[in-house]
Amino acid sequence: METLDERVVRAPLRTIFALVRDVERWPAHLAHYRWVRFRDRAPDGGGIVEMAAWRPFGLVRWPTWWLSEMAVSETRPAVRFRHIGGITTAMDVEWSFEEVAGGTHVRLLHVWDGPRWPLIGVFAATAVIGPVFIHGIASRTLAGLAAAAERVAGGAPGGHHPVAVHSPGGSSS
Repeated sequence: METLDERVVRAPLRTIFALVRDVERWPAHLAHYRWVRFRDRAPDGGGIVEMAAWRPFGLVRWPTWWLSEMAVSETRPAVRFRHIGGITTAMDVEWSFEEVAGGTHVRLLHVWDGPRWPLIGVFAATAVIGPVFIHGIASRTLAGLAAAAERVAGGAPGGHHPVAVHSPGGSSS
């Protein structure tokens, strides 16, 4: 299962990269995040991070939670997560950034084989968990951090340009 969310953010690469890597402040920018806290910090700015968010369904909010190993690459630049706890254990997530005309192209890729549930694991991942929960939260996260970066950079609110939205099936890894 792969989900891909990407867009051009009207802000310098360093601005959006700084917001993405500062995961503890995500709840200040993102109404759907309940909390983010480090259990252990690594010298690169990553470490073991616990995250919790809401997946809204109209008036109902479904609570989600996961634990990840986070790594930050200054040279690439990229922020990577490997989920090590929660229903999405073994999922790989990568935020990548590329300078483009007018701002920064940001890609948020999730790759996962699904939960280890006999018979229904792959179906659950590709039909429900990926497109409904992962994409539902990831698209809001990218949009919220893009808006925050554009505010910091002085860009016009809503001045982002989605370049692609979620590929629900993708390839199995």
